[in-house]
Amino acid sequence: MKSHNNNPEKERLSTTPTNTGWKKWGPYLSERQWGTVREDYSEHGYAWGYLTHDMARSKAYRWGEDGIAGLSDTKQTICFALALWNGRDAIIKERLFGLNNGEGNHGEDVKEYYYYLDSTPTHSYMKMLYKYPQNAFPYSKLVEENHRRSRLQSEYELIETGIFDNDEYFDVYVEYAKASEEDILIKITVHNRNRQEVMLNVLPTIWFRNTWSWGYESWEWKYKPQMYASEDKDNAIVVKHKNIGNFKLYYENDKKEAFQIVPELLFCDNETNPRRLPHLANINYTKATYFKDGIHDYLILGDKKTINPELKGTKASIRYLLKVSGHGSATVKLRLSNKEHQQPFAAFDEIFANRLKEADIFYDELSKNVTEPDMKRVLRQAYAGMLWNKQYYYYNVNQWLKGDPAMPPVPKERSRGRNHKWKHLYNSNLISMPDKWEYPWYAAWDLAFHCVPLARLDPHFAKRQLVLMLREYYMHPNGQLPAYEWHFSDVNPPVHAWGAWKVYNIEKQMNNGKGDTDFLATVFHKLLMNFTWWVNQKDAEGNNLFEGGFLGLDNIGVFDRSNSLPTGGYMEQADGTSWMAMYCLNMLRISLELAQEKPYYQETASKFFEHFLSIASAMFNMGKEHIDLWDEEDEFYYDILHPPNGMSHRLKVRSIVGIIPLFAVEVLTPELLEKLPDFTRRLDWVLKNRPDLASLISRWYELGRGESRLLSLLRIHRMKCVLRRMLDEAEFLSEYGIRSLSKHHLEKPYQYYANGRTYSVSYLPGESDSSMFGGNSNWRGPIWFPINYLIIESLQKFHEYYGDMQKFEYPTGSGKMFTLKEIAQMLTDRLIKIFVQDEQGTRVVFGEYEKMKKDPHFKDNILFYEYFNGDTGKGLGASHQTGWTGLIASLIEGY
Repeated sequence: MKSHNNNPEKERLSTTPTNTGWKKWGPYLSERQWGTVREDYSEHGYAWGYLTHDMARSKAYRWGEDGIAGLSDTKQTICFALALWNGRDAIIKERLFGLNNGEGNHGEDVKEYYYYLDSTPTHSYMKMLYKYPQNAFPYSKLVEENHRRSRLQSEYELIETGIFDNDEYFDVYVEYAKASEEDILIKITVHNRNRQEVMLNVLPTIWFRNTWSWGYESWEWKYKPQMYASEDKDNAIVVKHKNIGNFKLYYENDKKEAFQIVPELLFCDNETNPRRLPHLANINYTKATYFKDGIHDYLILGDKKTINPELKGTKASIRYLLKVSGHGSATVKLRLSNKEHQQPFAAFDEIFANRLKEADIFYDELSKNVTEPDMKRVLRQAYAGMLWNKQYYYYNVNQWLKGDPAMPPVPKERSRGRNHKWKHLYNSNLISMPDKWEYPWYAAWDLAFHCVPLARLDPHFAKRQLVLMLREYYMHPNGQLPAYEWHFSDVNPPVHAWGAWKVYNIEKQMNNGKGDTDFLATVFHKLLMNFTWWVNQKDAEGNNLFEGGFLGLDNIGVFDRSNSLPTGGYMEQADGTSWMAMYCLNMLRISLELAQEKPYYQETASKFFEHFLSIASAMFNMGKEHIDLWDEEDEFYYDILHPPNGMSHRLKVRSIVGIIPLFAVEVLTPELLEKLPDFTRRLDWVLKNRPDLASLISRWYELGRGESRLLSLLRIHRMKCVLRRMLDEAEFLSEYGIRSLSKHHLEKPYQYYANGRTYSVSYLPGESDSSMFGGNSNWRGPIWFPINYLIIESLQKFHEYYGDMQKFEYPTGSGKMFTLKEIAQMLTDRLIKIFVQDEQGTRVVFGEYEKMKKDPHFKDNILFYEYFNGDTGKGLGASHQTGWTGLIASLIEGY
């Protein structure tokens, strides 16, 4: 094994490939467990109403745990997080607040400011910032104002309430540094940004995930895990669990000027409070005395009966009452360890300094080609977000549908309700989440994009994520991949093969040309089942034009494509067909890679080669058997609607649906073809004997190199037509990337009449005005990173074929000509410009909020949003979707 002695974090990664050892503890808590499908046992599946933010402090969760800046082991057996109380709030700040789907004028949305600032792949060092107001948190104001606003208005954000105007807030930094695999140092640093001295309750909290109240565990109540104050006078809480072993949480108890009281130990149990939530309580609740909200009630209500005077339980907080001077700071130190320590804080600062230095070494090597300091800052925070967004995800669908033995019976409607066709699905793994508050559940197509930047950080974790979705306890027996917990049967674009190929090549490059073909073969074999599912389920007429349906593009079309069409009939989708053509080429390329070691893969390569030609032939409508997806007048691709009665016709919405055909592109080089004689013979046979199909394969001769062959849905004419629209600033090209809908529809909305109703699609640069998908998604104008990333990659592939010989106008109408490689780089620059400082030292991502753009305590803490305003570049949607927006790291790295 290669030594990395000069890079300790790299060494740890090489010796800890799985989720054990140095990876056993990490940021694996959710940031929102309430309002999730897993916790919903209602009659009609209204998850947001069944368990609300207000109920969460009193309800023991069934399937996971949440917290602020949380830490846990890989199964959330023992959980640690930060709680705070400013003395003015009506509740303790134990979890992040946000609006549920019905409260927000654009769906669910977290209304807090927190930032992932740093993390190594093994989580040997982590840092996060949470901004906590000193005045009463404006819960009601946020709910009422957002409820008052319509979908035509922007969301009302926390900063707009004025809560930060006079700097009356705390910056609370939470840092973790591992002394060893299960010896974790914790530092909480509170900065008072106000000039006045202020008091703050800091409540580091540790608890067990409740596994004993549901009627399955053999220990039940008698053998619950134990947590109690140490009797050894070592200022520690003893934590015992039969599955994970014994730990101590050491806490600082030295007299400090900022400590206004001796740290106070507060114990209760992670049990549902039946007095507050009788309908959600365990039927054996009488065995419990101190409930999950006991610490809350002790502080807020002054009720001393809600905490255990014997200093034991399954949940505990250490209460520090800090006096923080104006513009000053105070620090609390803790240590969670499976070792006994006589002086737990003796080398505390030294260990922290070493781990931070090791993190610097790791990232300096990783980003050695990035020289601009601000770009390095963006890169490192993007990577930090990727790593902080890991979460233990637990969901046994069969058990969830049936209900638990020790809980009230579930409504009979559940047996035919949400996800009832996925009884085989049993998730109990660490998974990369899109956003641990807004999307604290995996999404299959998001995950493929996550794995691209993750592969640079931790190739093993990235590969494991891709394989996981294909395991028999995830993939449906029919071959479908699970979409997301709200509707596992929804259809996402088939990008898993693309993700696997990208991850394989990134690791191969990092390993000096040696790729993990075992991983590639494992993924390939499982994807054969998924590919077959697509062919059998989404090609209704068997003509190689695919329906797809939802395809992740929530509001892009005239209709809600995840439901039956209001017109009846079916729709052939330009994007669905293009995704499948891309899928074919991804599988073809994987086959050719594997065939270099095992020649029999040339047969599967031939299969995917010919399947691609069949799709390309249908897209070109070579037999003139159907209405062409390509519109000759507009020179663009559109969906085709086939009503049950009447003429089939195009839905002429100029959207990314018509750009996605660019993604189906692959170049076969002479060097590759020379290694694969059987496949090459088959290719040559097609060229000679099927002139109709041969016309779909571009051939190019370069002196001294032989023939390269381009496989693409777009020949040069159609590619130029698509690029002409895509690179037009009056249509798709924004200053900050490619819009998801042409700006042409700002003045000329597309309208469609059906069943006495007008369906309209107009350009919206920011938030959606559509009620589809709860109004919380928008593909009608904003910039989305995954689509932009695929556009850039496709242009680079086309350049590989055309080289510098072909130049294209950029922007359209400018008269300036560039190669596709140059255009790809200029699009990359536009995307990067969203995050990096401009000439005035501000960041476009923060929109109109001057404090966020200029205040020294805000401006360098970056948020990676779900999507971005198509005109201004302002961040919108989920504010911590470092999942696919984390692709910015890959763009900065240049890979």
